[in-house]
Amino acid sequence: MTALALCVACSPAPAAAPAAPAASASPATPATPVVPGTPVIPGTPASTSAPHGSASGTAAPSAPTSPTAGPDLTIAFGGDVHFAGQLAARLRKPASALSELRPYLASADVAMVNLETALTGRGAPAPKSFHFRAPATALDALDAAGVDVVTMANNHAVDYGAKGFADTLAARATSPVPVVGIGTDGRDALRAAVLHVRGRRVAVLAATQVPEWTAATWPAGPKRRGVAVALRPARLAAAVRKVRRSADVVVVYLHWGTDYTGCPNALQRGTARVLADAGADVVVGTHAHQVQGAGWLGRAYVGYGLGNFVWWRRNNEVESRSGVLTLTLRGRRVVRERWTPMRVSVDGIPRVPAGSEAERLHRAWQRSRACTGLSATPR
Repeated sequence: MTALALCVACSPAPAAAPAAPAASASPATPATPVVPGTPVIPGTPASTSAPHGSASGTAAPSAPTSPTAGPDLTIAFGGDVHFAGQLAARLRKPASALSELRPYLASADVAMVNLETALTGRGAPAPKSFHFRAPATALDALDAAGVDVVTMANNHAVDYGAKGFADTLAARATSPVPVVGIGTDGRDALRAAVLHVRGRRVAVLAATQVPEWTAATWPAGPKRRGVAVALRPARLAAAVRKVRRSADVVVVYLHWGTDYTGCPNALQRGTARVLADAGADVVVGTHAHQVQGAGWLGRAYVGYGLGNFVWWRRNNEVESRSGVLTLTLRGRRVVRERWTPMRVSVDGIPRVPAGSEAERLHRAWQRSRACTGLSATPR
């Protein structure tokens, strides 16, 4: 299989030569052999052991380092993940369940996805159309794939009611990677995971803006467990401002947007502006089941929709489009974006298509920016 990664806002490599690496400027960890048949992105380190940061549940109390200090930092984002249907059997072997995706995720300094499922084998289905659940080993599978932070702020985290959510919180407590966006109360659900990587503190927060049963029934609040909900983004913006004081980079991952649409809605656009003004450096999200546009909003970078990632259904060609968004930050600012186009296969795993198809999908991703009001280059 031919793998392809195309870079926007960076100089293209000559057609006859491999693309220039989009990794950080500091010396990379020595490459490790890649398992035969594993897709490798040209221009991305073959190593799956890039230096990942240690994480904590709260921001470090000391003052942040200079926003221009340190080497370039890379952050990779995938979209919605669950282990429903044909994907469930993969969790019999969590260590290899998503091994195909490790080269795309672990080669970044930080990688993040949305886990859209309750982590339980108990509970009654919620009064809604779709229900997703998986064992807690789903978190082990993501860890093995190179994911460093998981958000569960979405409309499926409480699909199996109080008993199911109790199990989900228990799974979070023993997770090998930080889980954000859910908690024992509102403060806990909005608490940032802080990763220490390349001498910097990267703070990651998450919330949902999907106005359905979960947000209405299970919003985390004072003395109330649940999901971080940001239908009105003021509390989320306040959390951004608070963590901004001690973090070098602030990332917000949102579950937002209108199902089956390729453009951001008014709430998405307004929220992105509020969070950028509050000090967020990167704002990304999922939920619409389609890839939506991305680009720069002043100094901040916004990715409105990453699409389905590890997903059980492909309703049509547009909904099968997927990818990994890899951002390079210099200080606080995103200086380079790279979209690795993929397509969700019939087995639920996203893969880079061969040759011209990957190029076509990348052009479609570039065109999706047209309805966002975002810039194609850093400002």
